[in-house]
Amino acid sequence: MFNLDAVQHGVQNRPPRIILLGVPKIGKSTFASQSGKAIILPIKGEEGVDDLDVGKATVSMTYRDTLGWLGSLHSQPHDYTTAVIDSASALQPLIWDETCRANGNVDSIEKVGGGYGKGFTEALKYWQAMTEWLDALRTDRGMASIIIGHVKVKRFDDPIAGSYDQYQFDIDDRAANLLYRWADVILFCNTKTVVLAEDVGFNKEKKTARDITEGQRFLYTQKRPSHPGGGRGVYGRLPYEIPLHWSSFCDAITTAMQQPVT
Repeated sequence: MFNLDAVQHGVQNRPPRIILLGVPKIGKSTFASQSGKAIILPIKGEEGVDDLDVGKATVSMTYRDTLGWLGSLHSQPHDYTTAVIDSASALQPLIWDETCRANGNVDSIEKVGGGYGKGFTEALKYWQAMTEWLDALRTDRGMASIIIGHVKVKRFDDPIAGSYDQYQFDIDDRAANLLYRWADVILFCNTKTVVLAEDVGFNKEKKTARDITEGQRFLYTQKRPSHPGGGRGVYGRLPYEIPLHWSSFCDAITTAMQQPVT
């Protein structure tokens, strides 16, 4: 029997679940470290956070290490307010290793279940388990979550606009879609560049990219043909471009919350 007294009304402001993507060395970990009292869970291959004044777990060498840290954050006393996975791109091979181990110790994700992509589908349950731990931290400990990810440039075949290159999450597409659906907001970090064409003779052009902001870095909150992005609720009302700093992100959220919902 479901009790209608349990029905809730009004807007609920809960700690965000963030996917933070960006080009290399743009400042993703630095941005995440600014998010209140954060603890970074570095994954094997992502040990470059030594110079950040932030809580750091020991490096996770296996998928089970990462779940162990999330479990400790859930059960042990602490005052951290944001859990940061750094990064999903580094976590993927550990998830694949766990998937292989749990399926007869095969030596390749492509051999799990006899092949035909079954290993990648089987791996989704490990991604799902991680997001469930992060959700438990949000519900029971009031913690926000940030999953950092690298990007790759890949050709995208748009059935309407044709084909073009775009930045994409550098993990398996099925895992990326799972994390996109889970997240409250998807953010993309980059500089701002323009492409200049120079006539070099013989009907040929030389194209070069130039940073037009003298090294300024930006957070892009909305999806564009060149990169992912987007959010639900207040995160879907953020301006497209924000300086890459946590305080600027929070200011944009505060302004968006004061706007009428149309």
